[in-house]
Amino acid sequence: MDFTPDETQREIAELAAGVLRRAGDDGEAAWRGLAGSGLLALSLPADLGGDGLGVAEVAAVLTETGRAAASVPALATLALGVLPLGRLGTPAQRATLLPDVAEGQAVLTAALHEPSAPLIARPATTAVPAGGAWRLTGVKTAVPYAATARRVLVPASVPGGTGIFLVDPDGEGVTLTATPTSAGGPEHTLRLDDAVVADEDMLDGPAAGEGLRVLHRYALAGAAAVGDGALAGALALTTTHLGTREQFGRPLATFQAVAQQIADVYIASRTVHLAATSALWRLATGLDPDAELGIATYWLAQEAPAALAACHHLHGGIGLDITYPLHRYSSLVKDLVRGIGGVESRVDGVGALVGSV
Repeated sequence: MDFTPDETQREIAELAAGVLRRAGDDGEAAWRGLAGSGLLALSLPADLGGDGLGVAEVAAVLTETGRAAASVPALATLALGVLPLGRLGTPAQRATLLPDVAEGQAVLTAALHEPSAPLIARPATTAVPAGGAWRLTGVKTAVPYAATARRVLVPASVPGGTGIFLVDPDGEGVTLTATPTSAGGPEHTLRLDDAVVADEDMLDGPAAGEGLRVLHRYALAGAAAVGDGALAGALALTTTHLGTREQFGRPLATFQAVAQQIADVYIASRTVHLAATSALWRLATGLDPDAELGIATYWLAQEAPAALAACHHLHGGIGLDITYPLHRYSSLVKDLVRGIGGVESRVDGVGALVGSV
């Protein structure tokens, strides 16, 4: 197998990097730039103004947003919204929502977690038929960009399985409560009290829980891609600092203890990169990616926080300065790790896969 990005993927990554570099710390400008460059339309079919590309190309964009620690709703919109909707949505649902997303005029997200239950496979949230519609009841936690999303993809237990519904966050019976994040990005708890969702807003995906598995796969793949970029960006920032900062008349990089610590960060970054690349390759080629996604997100949860702590340590006092960009990377990684359930959840997920073999 060859994990080398093809020419299209390299050009996408370069274009995304350029857009984010020009936008700097302006998240709104970055989002407009990604939309204006066509990078939000990569996976849309041609009849909706897209390029008909897949998860590997979308992941190239997500990796660059992580590398820049950009404050944009790319993970929520692309990995939790556009990719699942492209796979599971009806033609009418896609035509209604995706063109506005591609133009940067709409945000999508998904509600993957319930209280004390990250990435839940059997939702406690329920949906019952109600004469041409569904009534949803339950609580979802840690929903990114819920207040500004055009629609939230909400998994709920239905008679005979699990359905995924397109919920209007401003709809009747829907309550949003803001919750804090490390990076400061918008996130909410979403409460559904007999919220009415029309039949046509139920995704027409695989039955018996397969649709939820698809949603989880894209969520984990997106987190792995962003985490890969974030760790690489923090490593680059730290190596630049060590190569230019002097102490006792010598660059910090020449001290043996410093070199050993930055080498550990490099190893962590390469490990996360290889695991994420392998998982994304399997997902993009139609192979079962669950084991690789479990391993990639385990390494992200296990190694990235410690690597970012080392980067802060190697920066000394400047590493604690909120006007210096390193804190954006460590905050992003904290939110990513929480979003995939933490180390214990990832270990349990890999263990369940091993036990089923």
